[in-house]
Amino acid sequence: MKKLLFINMKSVVSYFLIVVFVIFNQFSFAQKRVVKWTKDGVAYMKMEEGNLVKVDPRNDQQKIIVKKESFFPTGSSIALDVESFDFNADNTKLLLFVNSAKVWRYNTRGDYWVLDLVKNKLHQLGKGLTAQSLLFAKFSPDSKNVAYVSDHNIFSEDVNTGIIHKLTTDGTRKLINGTFDWVYEEEFGCRDGFRWSADSRQIAFWQVDATKTRDFYMLNSTDSVYSKIIPVEYPKAGESPSPVRIGVVSLSNSMVKWMKIEGDSRQHYLPRMEWSDANELIVQQLDRKQQESKLIYCNTIDGNAKSFWAENDDAWVDLNAEDPSGWNWVNNKQDFLWISEKDGWRHIYKISKDGKNITLITPGDYDIGQLKAVDEVNNYVYFTASPNNATQLYLYRVHINNSKSGKEEVAELVGSNKLKGTHNYIISPNAKIAHHVFSNYNTPEVSEWMSLPDARPFSSDKSIAKNIKIDTSIHVEYIKVQTFDNILLDAWINKPKNFNPNKKYPLVFYVYGESGASTVEDVYGNHDNFLYNGSMTDDGYIQVAIDNRGTPSLRGAAWRKSIYRRNGQINIRDMAMGIKKILENPYIDKERVAVWGWSGGGSSTLHLLFQFPELFQTGISIAPVTNLLYYDNIYTERYMGLPQENMEDYIKGSAINYAKNLKGNLLLVHGSGDDNVHYSNSEALLSELIKYNKQFQFMEYPNRTHSIREGVGTSVHLSTLYSNYLRANCPPGAK
Repeated sequence: MKKLLFINMKSVVSYFLIVVFVIFNQFSFAQKRVVKWTKDGVAYMKMEEGNLVKVDPRNDQQKIIVKKESFFPTGSSIALDVESFDFNADNTKLLLFVNSAKVWRYNTRGDYWVLDLVKNKLHQLGKGLTAQSLLFAKFSPDSKNVAYVSDHNIFSEDVNTGIIHKLTTDGTRKLINGTFDWVYEEEFGCRDGFRWSADSRQIAFWQVDATKTRDFYMLNSTDSVYSKIIPVEYPKAGESPSPVRIGVVSLSNSMVKWMKIEGDSRQHYLPRMEWSDANELIVQQLDRKQQESKLIYCNTIDGNAKSFWAENDDAWVDLNAEDPSGWNWVNNKQDFLWISEKDGWRHIYKISKDGKNITLITPGDYDIGQLKAVDEVNNYVYFTASPNNATQLYLYRVHINNSKSGKEEVAELVGSNKLKGTHNYIISPNAKIAHHVFSNYNTPEVSEWMSLPDARPFSSDKSIAKNIKIDTSIHVEYIKVQTFDNILLDAWINKPKNFNPNKKYPLVFYVYGESGASTVEDVYGNHDNFLYNGSMTDDGYIQVAIDNRGTPSLRGAAWRKSIYRRNGQINIRDMAMGIKKILENPYIDKERVAVWGWSGGGSSTLHLLFQFPELFQTGISIAPVTNLLYYDNIYTERYMGLPQENMEDYIKGSAINYAKNLKGNLLLVHGSGDDNVHYSNSEALLSELIKYNKQFQFMEYPNRTHSIREGVGTSVHLSTLYSNYLRANCPPGAK
């Protein structure tokens, strides 16, 4: 529900480009081409025109590392279309991922090949296994083997002989080795579920036992004469989690040693695991309510586990990082860096390996955004933050080991703060260079390569300062809204072209409202409506977005966690009271006010239309959660608690329970193949609206997923439907 946030296609693509390192103009998000850093951290490699190329951003020099001719399998006239690649430890072999297919949201399943760069020999891995079934293949540290997952089991394959060893044998659709079920992938970002040991003799892995988790049945009724049932192991709110355990399998005999982690495996989660020493794992355990996080060492010889650090929260303990892989060890692995909100702000802490010494290294009344890089040579940790404006983002750093004895260190801004807006960075592993991307509401995205730690562009001609351009057609205002509840909210208002304050204009309110995202970031393209067929500013609409309490804005833990057990209440009231304040402007036509949103925004749309019918005449709700009990347990219980203990909060927080209050115009849209927010959400709401004789318009997109983009003509049809409905029920133009 929280991940599909549509603000504007330009800004969404830009965001995801950064996340997956697709940060260069040559590649689009749709192509899924992943750029890799060189080991020295001063260059990167990419596929270009079929060749593997190394690029030095310091001087823009390019060098072909592997020519296209090497990517032709024997006897084939077509080269492999390489989607991602990895070198082995000594750069003599190349692991190639091709022919990918989607697993829920991302293309993580496909075929793998190994190219021997010394012999110029190419061969496919996993011969004899199901085609297009391999996931997360990676070289062993000694380069002798490649491990991968296929059909829910873990395999290792000798790179030289091609001999395949099946390391686990019990995998099924609902007993999953080396990867994860739907809910772990969606809510914890867990996909790659195994880790090589440093000596290449063992593999640590997760096993998810979903045999006791009920299936949700989706129905594909479009691809054949007879409909097909699609089962998805999907634990709804109130259902116990699927048991997850961690094992270590030996390559020599395929024997598995299971880690003896305390607690009921159906009442906790294990979202992170890495090797910490030769015979030791470090594991994070969250209780089911996600109010207690423990860090645990597991002895891989006897399986014994020992907790060494813990934190608690009355709401929830936020995840340490967006990427659940890796561990930020420092000081020769005597300490590690960990992100926590335990003092009320999202901060970076240095924790000794035994957990006894904890040092706050980013003190102050502000939140960090993301930990971006660790530079032990220069004693720096880099992170994003915005202490003075939660809609913007900048790069900061502090020392890992504070040189000022006994004194708190003030974070140092990296680069200039003259450019107000959103700065993001992709930093090389050793923090020698960075790709800096900047935009704000009226500045299209511009980028530069820069050196660190001095933060200087490599080329003055290609610097952001030299290439920045203002889009004079944009007239967005960022404002602060003081609600009747005395809550100060960030918002933006996008006025139409040739705005006349003496006339009245319709208002279209874009909403999300959930804990997964904010709609008010100061980035370019954040203020257009990609679903609208035409220009809303040209047609005379005022557009508005408001950042309510409960969003992930960098305004302190109290801001974010105020939504606990009050999702569907406090966030909805904030948005409504914010709009009520904005409606005091005389140039807004109070009889033409529309609200729309997708996913969590679809839920917020329904709430606002049902709970505050005096404010909104029209709503367009796409793929909404209508009943909190219908969504998955990890997300819903994190923010709402267990329904067995506080069902009244679930009732108050579910839009379906206010459907009888509908007075305005409602367009409800859902894809029947939505594995995320199930189609049953809308079907249940339909029944409730019918019961009270509430008239509405409904559009089902057959067998489309949560993004409603599959199939020829789907996106155009949805855009046309949306635009026509908005124009008919909230007519554009000044009066």
